[in-house]
Amino acid sequence: MVTKVFMPRLSLTMKEGTVIQWYKREGETVTKGEPIVEVLSEKVTYDVEAPASGIIRKILVPDGMDAPVNAVLAIITAPEEEFSEGELLTEITPLPASEQAVRMEKPEKVEKRVRASPAAKRLAREYGIDLLQVVGTGPEGRIVEADVQRFIEQVSGLLPKVRETVLLTGVRKTSAERVAQSFKVAPHSTLMMEVDMTKTVEFKEKSGLSYTEILVSAVAKALREHPMLNSTFEENKIKIFEDVNVGVAVATEQGLVVPVIRNADKKSLTEISSTLKTLLEKARTGKLDKEDITGGTFTITNLGMYEVLCFTPIINPPEAAILGVGKISSKPTITEGKIEVKPVMILSLSFDHRIIDGAPAAQFLQKIKYYLEKPELL
Repeated sequence: MVTKVFMPRLSLTMKEGTVIQWYKREGETVTKGEPIVEVLSEKVTYDVEAPASGIIRKILVPDGMDAPVNAVLAIITAPEEEFSEGELLTEITPLPASEQAVRMEKPEKVEKRVRASPAAKRLAREYGIDLLQVVGTGPEGRIVEADVQRFIEQVSGLLPKVRETVLLTGVRKTSAERVAQSFKVAPHSTLMMEVDMTKTVEFKEKSGLSYTEILVSAVAKALREHPMLNSTFEENKIKIFEDVNVGVAVATEQGLVVPVIRNADKKSLTEISSTLKTLLEKARTGKLDKEDITGGTFTITNLGMYEVLCFTPIINPPEAAILGVGKISSKPTITEGKIEVKPVMILSLSFDHRIIDGAPAAQFLQKIKYYLEKPELL
């Protein structure tokens, strides 16, 4: 019996995944339930198990390649079983029905294949040249290296030389697609507010907690009091979440990931600290599970350690808002007619204006400020 290995759907928003590595090769024996391939999507890796015992007759999506959800990754058969490879090749990259409709309506947008030699492609990449602009003189119009070199000479001095080309794959590709979609779909608006961090600085030094841990607690409590910020926009409806799951953006070598502290509003500062430390360690070592990065309802992103004063963060879809945190800097302030130098931090709240108006967003930001200026309430 021919058994197909499919690209799994790891989340509701997942459209495609990347094959990281095959643990088995064509012709090798596999046992049902045995991990045979590692795939990546939504910033998490996942081992796909063999759905049946047999041998891997054909791998259709090799290491490093992307494939849509439900695409056939490989074929497993009994050792002597026959199958038609030609029929299966059409299943490598099936398109969703909606995308098929778009391509039928707009055939002019179908990508044109360029026939070029490997040497021509290498030279084009080096100089950042679009091969669609190059006229091929090889057999049947194939572009050869001399054609690219001739094109370079024609535009000499007009094009900068490319040092290297970095392909967007895995986590970086997912991040790029998500932030682009977020900015395109959700009308962003950003409010900024100064916070007197005097008491939080003192509280941090006495408690041994980090600023991020304190921020998570303050944000979680503010979300409980302002539930519209703890929601999502879906099909002309606003869905307000019961759970307050706060994500913290973390920069790793593989790209940006957002581990989630679940039910943060119900956790003590000690519990938040313990949970966050575990998640950060898993993020840095690339061991985050699917459960660690899904289910977030609000995100905090902190660039203060990079000397950034304030910025306009992009909402992490499908959430309603995101909080940007800047550096703590000393600033002269006037208190009761006296000039004092105090530690000040700027918070930046970006929110989906389809869900939240400016006034309630400002009230939410004020509540975070309130807790940070009175951390003993946390």
